[in-house]
Amino acid sequence: MSNSRKVVKLYYDVISPYSWCCVWNIDLKFKSAFLGGVFHGSGNLEPGLVQNKFCYMVTDLKQLSEFFGVPVNPPWFIFLSNQGTLNVMRFVTAVDEKEKERGVLVERVSRELWKNIWCTHQDITHPATLTEAGLKSGLSANEVEELLILSKSQQIKDKLKNVTQEALDYQSFGLPFIVCHVNGKTEVFFDSDRFELMAHRIGLNQTPHIIHII
Repeated sequence: MSNSRKVVKLYYDVISPYSWCCVWNIDLKFKSAFLGGVFHGSGNLEPGLVQNKFCYMVTDLKQLSEFFGVPVNPPWFIFLSNQGTLNVMRFVTAVDEKEKERGVLVERVSRELWKNIWCTHQDITHPATLTEAGLKSGLSANEVEELLILSKSQQIKDKLKNVTQEALDYQSFGLPFIVCHVNGKTEVFFDSDRFELMAHRIGLNQTPHIIHII
C-alpha cells in the first residue's frame, strides 16, 4: 500500500453530536452540509421522532463522551423541536469560502459551534452566538461581520444546497457522512463509528489517534 495521505471528504452538520470523530493520517476535506436537507431528501426521520432511536442515543452519547473525553450534555430540546441549523451551516459555508477549503478556520468555527450546542446548550441560531464562535476561532470582529453578510448571499445559499445535494447523490441518509476513493471506486461510510472500517478499506493500518475534527 502507498504511504501517501488519503483524501477523505467529511459531510457534516454541527447539530449532529457524532461529528466529533477520530481519524488516521488522512487529508480531511470539510464539506459543510444541512442535516435537515439530508433528512428531507432521503426520507429519513430525526432521532427525536423515532422513540427507540432517541432512547438509544441517550446512552450512546454518554458512552461516547467518556470514550473521547469530551463533555457532552445533550440538550434534548434539539431532538424534540424543529429547530434547524440552516443559517448556522450557511455561516460555516461562508467561512469555508473565505479560506478556500484549507479547513483550518472551518474546523475551529465548527468545533466552537458544536461545543455551544452539546456542552453549554447555547442557541447557535442567534447571530451573537455565531459572532462569539467566530471570535473564539481567531477571526476579527470585522471578519465575522463580513462572514455574516456573506452567509446571507445567494452564492453561499447555493453552495450549501449543492454540497447537501452531493451528500444525497452519494445516497446519504444522515450526517456525518464520509466519502473516499479506493482504486478508482467510491466508498461511503455513515457516522463516526465507521473509521476503523474506512481505514481498512483504504489501506490505513496504523493505530488511530484522536483529534478534534469538530
